[in-house]
Amino acid sequence: MILHADLDSFYASVEQRDDPALRGRPVLVGGGVVLAASYEAKAFGVRTPMGLAQARALCPHAVVVPPRMSAYSAASKAVFAVFRDTTPIVEPISIDEAFLEVDGLRRISGTAEQIARRLRAQVRAEVGLPITVGVARTKFLAKVASGAGKPDGLLVVPPGAELEFLHPLPVEKLWGVGPKTAARLRERQIHTVGHVARVGEAALVAMLGAHTGRHLHALAHHHDPRRVTTGARRGSIGAQCALGRGQRTFDEVEAVLAALVDRVTHRMRGAHRAGRTITVRLRFDDFERVTRSRSLLKATMQTGAVLRTAVELLREARPLIDQRGLTLVGVAVSNLDGDGAVQLELPFTPPREDGLDAAVDRVRDRFGALALRRADMLGREMNPSVPILPD
Repeated sequence: MILHADLDSFYASVEQRDDPALRGRPVLVGGGVVLAASYEAKAFGVRTPMGLAQARALCPHAVVVPPRMSAYSAASKAVFAVFRDTTPIVEPISIDEAFLEVDGLRRISGTAEQIARRLRAQVRAEVGLPITVGVARTKFLAKVASGAGKPDGLLVVPPGAELEFLHPLPVEKLWGVGPKTAARLRERQIHTVGHVARVGEAALVAMLGAHTGRHLHALAHHHDPRRVTTGARRGSIGAQCALGRGQRTFDEVEAVLAALVDRVTHRMRGAHRAGRTITVRLRFDDFERVTRSRSLLKATMQTGAVLRTAVELLREARPLIDQRGLTLVGVAVSNLDGDGAVQLELPFTPPREDGLDAAVDRVRDRFGALALRRADMLGREMNPSVPILPD
């Protein structure tokens, strides 16, 4: 049996825990955009990453608090300590959720449901936060169960009752079904997971392509062989920034992209990971998303090398940006190596750019991320860097 443990409205819950005056009130965490909303605010239709002005229009009496990333990192570490006290087999998904394998603990810790109840009570007692746990025989269904059990709940899908629980759910509950795929399915009167299960695999492949069709056919029949794994390193390192709906010049967007590249390459060097593929993510005014990627001939963790490629990708997308507007920009580096090895070139002397990156890293590590800033970011603010799991 597998647990999926997911903290409820994590940032907002930490704020309500630390300030009793916020408990029971609609709370929004963020600045220009909503990074997190309490369930009291979500009841009014507030969602992330909604613009703050729109969120205030939906919930005028909401309390807005600035994010405190250090507090969220500390809370995450405390929760993961509880996870690892429960079982040694923990697979982190993000700083506020994880899968836990508990099947081998039956003789010493009881049933999966009993373990989940103790886990929730321990997180509440030791960390002071609400957490929802889904219990099922597969990772996919455990995650679906935790989503259905929110907020602050426990939902167990008993063995043998999986299809009875799964088939009435809307198609959007299947991993990999986004708005476009859901629209294509609904056009064909496929509205629930049960409808997907009744469609043959060949028909789904013809409709959605080989990978997606086979994937959805397997999930709809509760076939998910993936086990909870530990020790896996991240496949990419990235950062993004919501720009809001205000008008920004293209130079301003380039400046934000450069600041994001600074964040990403600093993390890469800290984790000793070099990467080959640079991806720029864009979200337009209509909330449609696109990505543009390019792979380098050799892996790098140099800020300059990543920035040059990212700016080229952004400029290639400029006609779309000018036509459709831009509300979010992000950058990620993938195809990461395991130990930060970078192929040297003749002559075998360290490039000056590596020395500059190392010097900037040392200053920022000692005096903070804002100790050194790019000149084109002076007077401009970005969302604070979101805490991430250790690599």
